[in-house]
Amino acid sequence: MPHVEIVQLLVSPVHRFAGRPGDGQPELPPDELVTTAEVRAGLGIVGDRYFNHPAHRNASITLMAVERLPQPGQGEADLLRTRRNVLLRGVDIDAYIGSTVFLDCGTGPVDLEVRSAARPCAWMDTTLGPGAQRALRAGGGVRCRPLSDGILTVGPALFGVRETQETS
Repeated sequence: MPHVEIVQLLVSPVHRFAGRPGDGQPELPPDELVTTAEVRAGLGIVGDRYFNHPAHRNASITLMAVERLPQPGQGEADLLRTRRNVLLRGVDIDAYIGSTVFLDCGTGPVDLEVRSAARPCAWMDTTLGPGAQRALRAGGGVRCRPLSDGILTVGPALFGVRETQETS
């Protein structure tokens, strides 16, 4: 099983990108970056804006690979600017759409059904820099449905695949 790193976790109680990207970057409270996040099966991350929202139950947790962020070395990676929940290092999570994967931070695995791509929006050009939306088209992260309860923590984790759905 590959070892990965959970670089950051974001639990945001409200949607922060409102209005138009041309209006400038909204205030992004740093206290939304946490070291631990509680995941509930079928519901999402406790305290997050998509927790237990019927329209988002199949896509309530978003994961992104730090390696996919544009402009590496231009400052620290920051989920506040991408609005994804989990920033990973060491796995190309975008390659696992259609699979069930798990992350185990040492307290037991959290199973996630990787359902779809998390498409970047025009806000990425405002929050990450010009050209970020285009750069993230094939690597903006994934939307997942949590299949088990558990705890995610910043730091090392095991990553694995439970099953892969066949495509025709």
